[in-house]
Amino acid sequence: MKQNTALPWLAESSAGDFSYVRDTSLSKLVRDDILALILKGVLTPGQRINEPDVAGRLGVSRVPVREALRELASSGLVVARKHSGVFVRQLDALEIKDLYQMRGLLDGFAGRQAAQLPAQKKTALLAVLDGSVDAMKDAASRLNVQHYYCENLRFHWLIMESAGNQTLTETYRGIVQKLHLSRRKNLSHDAGMQASIAEHSEIVKALRDGDAGRTEALMANHVGVAFERLINAILNEAPESADPLN
Repeated sequence: MKQNTALPWLAESSAGDFSYVRDTSLSKLVRDDILALILKGVLTPGQRINEPDVAGRLGVSRVPVREALRELASSGLVVARKHSGVFVRQLDALEIKDLYQMRGLLDGFAGRQAAQLPAQKKTALLAVLDGSVDAMKDAASRLNVQHYYCENLRFHWLIMESAGNQTLTETYRGIVQKLHLSRRKNLSHDAGMQASIAEHSEIVKALRDGDAGRTEALMANHVGVAFERLINAILNEAPESADPLN
């Protein structure tokens, strides 16, 4: 089975699409390039982004690079430090907790909306969700955490998009992109894949039954449990005295 390896909002081919390039400002093209490097883990949390290097690699002046970095800073993915430069954000434990709480609310709402979709749209959604769960099972059987992680994100993204609310999807994308910074370093571990798959299967069942309240609760709880798994993974790597919630 072919596995999904790209993040659901990361369009690999967009930069090569003539209409996309034609209709997009230079600073946005630069922003998309830097964003892709951050989300792929080429640029890691705490790493300095060198403006001249970016400009030279892309063959542009430093002006659109600065504009791109300012936009990324406003979205919370990079931070500018006076006299030091621009760095990929490192999230602290409290911000991670806050983001997971907000994500739980959005996932829950999207799950409720998905459970109430018209029959034809729900049938189409369930078909791709069933395929997504199968892909996660296949990735887990091969202990391929990277593939599993990307398919997991895709599962939630499919439900989020099904709500048909652009503001919701844009807000959700911003939250999960920032959370992605805290997840990459844990992708080499089996972070409870089997338990997570069982939770996804329960979500699909509730959707299929049209139980909006249960779907909402399962989605929100799933995100809460995912946060606990992440904290446990951090604790297992940190000194015993470290408290990730302080």
